[in-house]
Amino acid sequence: MTRAAYAHQVTNKTTHALELHDVTKRHGVGDTAVTALDRVSLSIPRGTFTAVMGPSGSGKSTLLHCAAGLDRPDSGSVVLDGHELTDADETALTRLRRERMGFVFQSFNLVPTLTVAQNVALPLEFAGRRVDGRQVRGLLARLGLGDRLDHRPAELSGGQQQRVAIARAMLSRPAVVFADEPTGALDTQAARDVLRILREAVDASGQTIVMVTHDPVAGAYADAVVFFSDGRIVDGMTRPDPASVAARMARLSASVRQSGSGPSAHVGQGPDALSAHVGQGGNVPSTHLGHGGSASSAQVRQGGDVR
Repeated sequence: MTRAAYAHQVTNKTTHALELHDVTKRHGVGDTAVTALDRVSLSIPRGTFTAVMGPSGSGKSTLLHCAAGLDRPDSGSVVLDGHELTDADETALTRLRRERMGFVFQSFNLVPTLTVAQNVALPLEFAGRRVDGRQVRGLLARLGLGDRLDHRPAELSGGQQQRVAIARAMLSRPAVVFADEPTGALDTQAARDVLRILREAVDASGQTIVMVTHDPVAGAYADAVVFFSDGRIVDGMTRPDPASVAARMARLSASVRQSGSGPSAHVGQGPDALSAHVGQGGNVPSTHLGHGGSASSAQVRQGGDVR
C-alpha cells in the first residue's frame, strides 16, 4: 500500500468509526514524567471488533480514555464518528459521549434502586431523548433478560448485570462501544456469554467495539488484536485464536521483563512513531504496522505471524 493510499484510508470518515493520529499522553512532570502513549496512530473501521492488549502499564487503558474523550492527549488528534474530540469543550464531549459512545466496564455501574429496564433507558433519559419501551424490551429479550425487566440489580447474577450494562451501552446505537475489561469480574460461563453478545452485536448489527482486555480468550472473539508495550503499538493480529494471542502476550511480557523497561523508559527519547491500521470489513483481512510512516512495514496475516 502506498503512503498516499494509507493516508486516504486513515482520513476517510465514511469507513472509520475511530481514528487516532500521533497521540501522545504523559503523566506527571519533569524527571518523574511517564509517557503512557507515544505517538500512537490507529484507525478502527466501522462494524468491527478490536481488542487492545498488552502487559500491565503498557498504555492500553490510557488509549481507551483518550479515544473516548475521558482524558485529553498532550498532542495528536482523536476523531470519533467524524467529530474531532481533541479541541472539543466539556459540554460538547459530554454530548458526544451520550449520543455517540457506549461504555461497558468491569464494574457494572448499575443504579441499585432502578429496575433493569430503567437502568437500560437511563442514558436516553439524561440526554432528553424519547425512550421507546418496545425497543428496550426487545433488546433485553435478545440478551436473555426478557423476564428480568422489573428486577433490581441485586436480584441478578454478575453475568446478568453485565448484560444489562451492555444493553444500556447499545440502546442508542452508538458509533463506538468502549469495553474496559468487561469480563474481568465474571466466571468462565458468564464471560463467554458476554463475549458472545459483543460478537453478535458486531456481526448482526454492525456495531463497532473497542475492548481492552488481558484475557487471550476474550481477545480471540475480536476481528483483530492490537498489542501495546511501553505506550506504543508493537504488534497486531487478525483472525486471532486464544493460543496465538496467549503466545504473543507471553513474548511481550518476557520482553518487558528482560529489558527492565516500563512506560517511563522512553521519556524524552523521541522514538519513531508506530502506527496501525486495522483492516476494513467484518473479516478484517489485514493489519498494517508501519514505523514512522516509512516505506518499511509488516503485514500481519492469519495466525499472527509477521512476515
